[in-house]
Amino acid sequence: MNKLAIYPGCFDPITLGHVDIIERASLLFDSLHIVIAENLQKSSMFTVKDRLNMAINSVKHIDNVVVNVHNGLITDYAKEIGARAMVRGIRTVSDVDYEFQLAFFNRKLAPQITTIFLAPANEYTYISSSSVRELIKLKQNIDEFVPVYAAEFIRKII
Repeated sequence: MNKLAIYPGCFDPITLGHVDIIERASLLFDSLHIVIAENLQKSSMFTVKDRLNMAINSVKHIDNVVVNVHNGLITDYAKEIGARAMVRGIRTVSDVDYEFQLAFFNRKLAPQITTIFLAPANEYTYISSSSVRELIKLKQNIDEFVPVYAAEFIRKII
């Protein structure tokens, strides 16, 4: 049986914490789909095309990872590709509350898909995409927080 999982998120931008979770989740599954949400209710700093580009180039060293964009229910995407699990990252206690609510909701929509929570390595627990966006707005160095490709790409377009 092919063990397939998804790791959905906005990845606006992808961070070292995301990559850490992707690397570890890729060891647990035969195939891992990174699913970039095109969230129409949330204004993103980067276009979906830019986020896709940064994600693809930041995880290209991982053989069993695929990166896609989806603009509907994540459970629909998971069902379409036959995913058995959904990986979610948890950094803080406030993340736990939000992520549990989301997991229970997703379980109602797709009971066959199990949500798995992973915490990033200690050195990445304080990194969030929103804090990186704030640094970008303030023209600060982001090299310690995002993959090398993402940092170089962001410097070129900002």
